[in-house]
Amino acid sequence: MSDSARIVIIGGGVGGTSVAYHLTQLGERDVVLLERDELTSGSTFHSAGLVGQLRADPTLTRMNQYSVELYRTLDAGWTECGGIKLASTPERMAEIRRQIGWARTFGLPLEEISVAEAVESFPLMDPEGVVGAAYLPTDGQVDPSQLCYALAARAREGGATLRTRTRVLGIKVANGRVTGVSTDQGDIDCEIVVNCGGMFAAEIGRMAGVRIPIVPMSHQYVVTDAFHDHTGLPTLRDPDLLVYYRQEVRGLVMGGYERTCAPWTATHNAFDAVPPDFNGRLLAEDWPRFEEITENSRIRVPAMADVGLRKVINGPEAFTPDNEFCLGETEVGGFFVAAGFCAHGIAGAGGIGRIMAEWIVEGEPSMDVWHMDIRRFGRQYRSPSYTIKRAVENYETYYDIRYPGHERSAGRPLRVSPAYGWHAGHGAVFGEKSGWERVNYYTANETSGEDERPDGWAGRPWSSAIGAEHRATRTTAALFDESSFAKIEVTGPDAAALLEWVCDNRVARQTGAVTYTQALNRRGGIECDFTVTRRGEQEFLIVTGTAFGSHDLGWLRKQAALTGSTARIADVTGQYACFALWGPRARDVLAGLTPEPLDFPFMSSRELTVGDVPVLALRVTFVGEHGWELYCSSEYGLALWQALWRAGEPHGLVAGGYRAIDSLRLEKGYRVWGADLGAETTPYEAGLGFCVKPDKEFLGRDALDPAPERRLRCVTLEDPKAIALGNEPVRLDGRTVARVTSGGYGYTARRSIAYAYLPAGPGATVEIEVEGAWVPGTVVKEPLVP
Repeated sequence: MSDSARIVIIGGGVGGTSVAYHLTQLGERDVVLLERDELTSGSTFHSAGLVGQLRADPTLTRMNQYSVELYRTLDAGWTECGGIKLASTPERMAEIRRQIGWARTFGLPLEEISVAEAVESFPLMDPEGVVGAAYLPTDGQVDPSQLCYALAARAREGGATLRTRTRVLGIKVANGRVTGVSTDQGDIDCEIVVNCGGMFAAEIGRMAGVRIPIVPMSHQYVVTDAFHDHTGLPTLRDPDLLVYYRQEVRGLVMGGYERTCAPWTATHNAFDAVPPDFNGRLLAEDWPRFEEITENSRIRVPAMADVGLRKVINGPEAFTPDNEFCLGETEVGGFFVAAGFCAHGIAGAGGIGRIMAEWIVEGEPSMDVWHMDIRRFGRQYRSPSYTIKRAVENYETYYDIRYPGHERSAGRPLRVSPAYGWHAGHGAVFGEKSGWERVNYYTANETSGEDERPDGWAGRPWSSAIGAEHRATRTTAALFDESSFAKIEVTGPDAAALLEWVCDNRVARQTGAVTYTQALNRRGGIECDFTVTRRGEQEFLIVTGTAFGSHDLGWLRKQAALTGSTARIADVTGQYACFALWGPRARDVLAGLTPEPLDFPFMSSRELTVGDVPVLALRVTFVGEHGWELYCSSEYGLALWQALWRAGEPHGLVAGGYRAIDSLRLEKGYRVWGADLGAETTPYEAGLGFCVKPDKEFLGRDALDPAPERRLRCVTLEDPKAIALGNEPVRLDGRTVARVTSGGYGYTARRSIAYAYLPAGPGATVEIEVEGAWVPGTVVKEPLVP
């Protein structure tokens, strides 16, 4: 075997072969793919082969659309038979209508069809209990093994080398970067390793000292004997019955997601280990666990009660804790991962290969893949037991309807604020983000009024406490626990220079200055959105969103490595509690607790004592009201919260949660990364041009256009109870031009508010499709509330 290559790919399934092919498409020739057995012998050979395109995540939908475009060009048994999704409950039909709206924003021809039309297309089904359906003609099915071999052939044609029966024994790492791979056929020096190991990915990661949070799950389906003469049947999903079907010659493939799943754990000391000889093999049939699925399958397709079975497939599939792919560069430089395909990797394989090739060759993907980026997993996922809990819950609720504000329960509580006990004792309703328990609202603040409850889906997780906490913030004062905010320290002689290069705003200003800024990629897209506080000549504190700490930490460290910076970059989230005191009477509350003057200006900081607690006070706001974010060492956290609460009670202080914060920020036009902002949007498009300092050098500066064709605009809807929640299509002059990035109800403005990137300014009239109805709206100037 050659003893060197630029890129080594580990894994010969559809993921690895797709990455290899797409690398050659970008001009890479020095590519070696290693497979421990034969191609397809992991999970690929036993995949069901369904290819559905529409997902809740816009990027994943676009990736799946690309997969279909690619599969049409391959000799891989692609059948564009279309796909039907059934609704057996009114709630499911409401979900389907929302999805039809999402599809419009991607140009997908998803349409609602009648029950009779569904039966006409899939005559084997019994329509009893079905209330509606949707049909997507460009969905289909493919032969997974043929797909893998077709991609492998394209990769070879492009110059890649594929080596089967070559087992990886180790990965060499030096100075934080991969340098080579050890195999049973010899060693290969390389610059980049791509872990496409599927169910083996976690074990491969351990060779490089990297945790890949995936769990091999037992996933079953059956192939029936021939029993019908229909041709061209579409794929059929009935999520209320937990089942799916596709045609297999004159029979059917039938599978589903059972409520009692089985993580496949091979040993007692490694939760995600796989036996070393498990190649091209299946697991034993598990009929008791599959019983619910088989019973349900007979309800929708009665012939399933009598038909014989030609084959029973029980194969392990690699699942992640959130059912999204696990992609990107890890904390070890040059060590990439493309794994955790969660039983829909066949649909995504084409897009995965394209994205990963871009990431490797160009340094970043062309799409915003934060929801699939391995950096989204915090340190808690280093625990195999926590990973399993989350993966099991996700698998068993795979087909559940995800209502707005859906909260997961597995592995909770894990990360808590010092004031957690106080919140629980005062009626807090908690949500969870990145393992943190965070207050959504307090039942103690609920009122008897229901007049503000939104219609439809938005009204399901609603509480009148949200409006009460919102109004208190605007009229008196409210106290919020933001201890979950991610906090990053950047220190050392190179700290200022690194941050000036990374940030579009000028952050190396006087000590005490607080700067709101973005960090851009080379295309000018917003990779991070945070505040930077200068605490000293060589000391900076970055505060970013709860779920984005690991992402932003990784981005900063990557830029430091690329520039040769010696700055120390450390996650200090758990070291500090953070409480936000905001509102017209916030100064009255705080003044009684500190001897220090409170006259320091907006976007600055000062060291104070608040009661008995030493505090760093930042004069910032995310709700548009006067006040501070107060940071203290975590051991003081409970004492600080209690002191603020006692001092505030005479002033009408109210404790508030994150649902109120979201409503408040919408009225003020404050953006959220991951929704309103992302790697495919620029500061000028997002209305954040005031942060950009073009007179200094920074990453992405030369890619910026200060006069973009579209901008993030605020829209108010005519019907205040029609709430857009995200991804709904926006129509201008009868043409769909955008999707909603975020939306909600403004309790001060008393309006339904939505944001979208539009080619029109204030005064323009638009329509937004909310749960199947087009609701008129008007583009308005920001902020909506002064």
